[in-house]
Order: sequence, then structure tokens, then C-alpha cells
Amino acid sequence: MADIIIIGSGNAALCAGIAALEKGASVLMIEIANEHEWGGNSRYTAGAMRFAFESFEDLKPLIRDLDDERLAKTDFGTYTKEKFLGDLKHFNEGEPITELQQYLVDNSLSVLQWLGSHHVKFDPSYARQSFVKNGIHTFWGGLALDVEGEGDGLVQAEMREFLRLGGTIHYNCAAEEIIQENGEITGVKCVQDGVPIVLPCKAVILGCGGFEANKQLREQYLGEQWGVAKVRGTRHNMGKGLEMATSLGAALHGFFGGCHAVPMDKNMPDYGNLELPFNERKHYRKISYLYGIMLNEEGKRFVDEGLDMRNYTYAQFGKAVLEQPNSHAWQIFDEKVAPYLYAEYRFRYATVIEADTLEELVAKLDGIDKNAALKTIQEYNESTKASQDIGFDPTLKDGKTTTGLELNKTNWANCLDTPPFKAYPVTSGITFTYGGVRTSKNAEVLNENGEPIKGLYACGEMVGGVFFHGYPGGSGLTSGALFGREAGYSASKGL
Repeated sequence: MADIIIIGSGNAALCAGIAALEKGASVLMIEIANEHEWGGNSRYTAGAMRFAFESFEDLKPLIRDLDDERLAKTDFGTYTKEKFLGDLKHFNEGEPITELQQYLVDNSLSVLQWLGSHHVKFDPSYARQSFVKNGIHTFWGGLALDVEGEGDGLVQAEMREFLRLGGTIHYNCAAEEIIQENGEITGVKCVQDGVPIVLPCKAVILGCGGFEANKQLREQYLGEQWGVAKVRGTRHNMGKGLEMATSLGAALHGFFGGCHAVPMDKNMPDYGNLELPFNERKHYRKISYLYGIMLNEEGKRFVDEGLDMRNYTYAQFGKAVLEQPNSHAWQIFDEKVAPYLYAEYRFRYATVIEADTLEELVAKLDGIDKNAALKTIQEYNESTKASQDIGFDPTLKDGKTTTGLELNKTNWANCLDTPPFKAYPVTSGITFTYGGVRTSKNAEVLNENGEPIKGLYACGEMVGGVFFHGYPGGSGLTSGALFGREAGYSASKGL
């Protein structure tokens, strides 16, 4: 019998396992997927982790290659706890910072240091979070480091550590019910390789994700239009953890009407594609919209593409794309900004329409109101003239704005005037859901009275109350690691 059973095998679950093993507990991890699909949503991420830091000295012990010549010409800036809290509060839409959010910020650096002590390695995010400015690699947006090997590299490193410390994992093992007798958790009913079994234990940690892969629950909680959303990650996050937890009296908590979703290639598969190399799994994503404009089928812009840095808008704009007619749109760029677009726009499977004139480009966009689209582009170009003397700067909100439009673009408003012109058709891809169960900061699952359910813990996307109407990019993996660690420590202490 294992002391602790962990349901799930992504970043949060693995951190829970590592932490529990640190404390001497015996740990069995069960995963509904096979040995090819394990790892939950974590394997599909770009591997960025957001944390508070004061200077390069905080980053230095975490960086894998300190001989990288670029470091001598790099300005990482700072990302204080106050800034991190402010970024989270921005997405709370008036609600105060929660206990879990405060705990996340206060412990964000320490949990990366903890990961580093368990052989997880980090690299500066030069490709996604910096631009060369006056000869200096200048970082923006508060994100400094990526995990080596991105999300796949993260869970691979964590799995190696979990197994090295003595953990065990069963694949093709679907949890069906948590067994509770006389107020004590005694095991988990599962179906392993098609055979019903009971696995005894003293505690259970739920690290099995949200409900984003469940079309029925998406429509129930998020709205009917979410039924057509693509799923960026695993097909296995069906909300089973929420079902098992609430059957034991767990309180639902957080914002069930929201989720993390981003603009994605309209022609991407319905679910994430593990057949791609790990560094391409995120490449259906399309989040460089701030350097161009987005048009819907009516030929109209529908968001301020330059509202903020992409890390603070892509979750909301994914939702905005879904709300457009037929749940898609086009991102349009000219050649001037091509060097600033992420590699995902040059991805071998990226859908792109190209032309030498704007008239020819619009004519190739199937389903769009072509007259309205051309009129929108022409009016947009005219509106950029007032700020044409303001220098374009991708490292900050440059104030290069349009004027006179019903919906102005407040930054990076370059005129679309340099061929070739390109359009990328996009839809919305859901990453994870925000609603979960109520937990303490120590990852104990709480009932409706705010009391811990003995022996039951949760981490990762199972936890409600961390994100609400959006989130600053990179904080999801950090939250998963932190509350995973707390779940492992708490479950071990409670044995």
C-alpha cells in the first residue's frame, strides 16, 4: 500500500510527488493516459515560469549556462512582488488579492529555487521575452526564464526526479472514486487497463487538471460558444477530479465562468498534438497580434491589439476571437514587423495567406466581408499618421497609437504599407479552466464550512481562487509547482 496516491502526472502532480518523497512518504502516481500521452497540459506549454525577482543575482543560481556570452549584454530588469501582485490584481476586476494569490507571489522565487535543487534547469527566455535594443538584450513583461526543454523538458526532468526518489507510476489507470470510511481516506477505485481495481492509501492528492476537454462542462460553465473551442493540450482533462472531490463534500471555488484561451491557428487539430517535436507543440498558437490588426468576418476590428504586452492580453483575446461570427478571425501583418513575429508564424503547419497588395490579400480571405475589411484597413492606416514620428519599440508600451477610430490601437500602431502582406486565420484554443475546489494555502481541500477534508489535497488546475478574468503569462506553471509542493508536504505531514 502507498501512503499517498497522486492522481495526474503533470507539473503540479509531479511536484507533489517529489515533495512527498522528500518527507519520506511512499507515493503512487496514477495516470489515465498511456506512456505516450502522460504529463497533462504541462507538456504543451512553452515552459515560461513567472516569479518575483529583484536583480540578476536572484536569477544567476537558476541559469543553466552561465558561460552564455549574451549574459554580459543583457538587461533582465526587475520583477518585484508588488509588480506581480499588481498584475494578478489587474485580472481580478476589482476583487481583492486572495490568500492563494498572495502566497503564490511570496513563494514564487523559492519554488523555482526548489525545482533547481531537484535538477530542473532554466534558460533565459531570449527568443520570446527580449529584443536587442542599443546592443543590449532587453527583457520585457516580467518573464525572465524558461525551463530547459520547455514544458516537455519540465515534466521529463520532474519525472526523472520522482522516479529517482522512489516514486511509482501506473499508466492507463483511470481514477473513478475516492474511498472514504469513517472520515478517513482509505483508497481509490480505478480502472486499470480495463480492469476495475482498488488501490489502498492514506491520502489522495488531486493533480488531474480542470474540465477544459469536456465539451458539456465547457458549455455549462463557460457558455454555449465554448463548445466549439479547440483544446490546446491533453484530451484527458474531463473534470473527473472535481466530480470525485465534490462527492466527498469539497466546496467548488473560484471563477467558473472564465478560462485561459489564446488565438490559435484555425486549422489546428481539435486537441494538442504530441506527434510534433516538443519545441513545436505550442506552434499552433498565434499571439503576435499586437504588431498587426485582427479582423472578423464582418471585416471589423474587435479588440485593441496594442492594449498591453502580449503576456497580459492573450488570454482575453482568445476569448474575444471565440465570440466573433463563426468563432474565427484573421491576423494581418506587413513585412516591417515580420522579424518580431514568434517562430509559430513560420511553423511548417501554419496557415497563411500572402499577397503583394492589401486588395489582393483581402480578396483571398474566404468568408470575410471584403469591402468592409478593405475599408477598415484603409481607415486604420490613415489613423496611424498622427503618431508616425513616434518610434516603434517592441520592448515597452511605446504610445504609438491611432487616432480618430471607434476602436483605437493604443500601442505599436504601425501603418500596414510594406509588402508582402500576410493574413493568418485564427480561432480560439482553450488552455485551462479557472474554477476548481476550495483549498487552503497548504493545499488542503476544504468543505463548504471551510474545514479540511482529512487526507484530501489538490494542486494545479484543480485549485480555484488563483486566477479569475485572465492571468499574467507564465504564472500557471509556477502556481502548479508551488501548490504541488505544498500538497506533497501537507499530505506527508498528515499521515
